[in-house]
Amino acid sequence: MSATRSILLTLVLSTLAAAIGAWGGGQYVVRRVHHATPLHQMIHQKLDLTPDQERRIEGLERDYAAKRKAREAEMRAANAELAQAIQEQHRYTPKVQAAIDRFHMAMGALQKESIQHVIAMRGVLTPRQAARFDDTVVKNLTEQAQ
Repeated sequence: MSATRSILLTLVLSTLAAAIGAWGGGQYVVRRVHHATPLHQMIHQKLDLTPDQERRIEGLERDYAAKRKAREAEMRAANAELAQAIQEQHRYTPKVQAAIDRFHMAMGALQKESIQHVIAMRGVLTPRQAARFDDTVVKNLTEQAQ
C-alpha cells in the first residue's frame, strides 16, 4: 500500500472514530438526562415535601426541562453539523473540529445547568431533607464515576 493511501485511510478512520465518539457521548448524555433519576424519585416519594415545596420544586423542574431541551437540541444540531462536515471532506478539518467543539460546549453547559438545578432544589428543602438529598447526590455522582 502506498504512503498516500495509508495516510488517507488513517485520516478517514480517525474522522470516523471522532464522529462515533461524539455521537456516542451525545447519546449517553441524552439517555442519562431523560431517565428519571433516583434523586428526583427520592425527592418526590421519600422526603415528605410540603405542598409549597412541591410547587416550588415543580417550578424549578419546569425551568430546567426547558433549558435541557434547548441544550439537547444544540447537541443534535452539532452532531448533524459534524456528520455533514465529515461527509463533505472525509477528513479531520477545521469544520469537523468546530462541530465537535460546539457539541462539547452544549454538553458542558447542560452539565452546569444540571448542577445548578440540583443546588436550587436543595435550597427548597429543610435541613433534615437536605441531608438525605445530599446523600443521594453523592451516591449518584460516585456511582457514575465507577
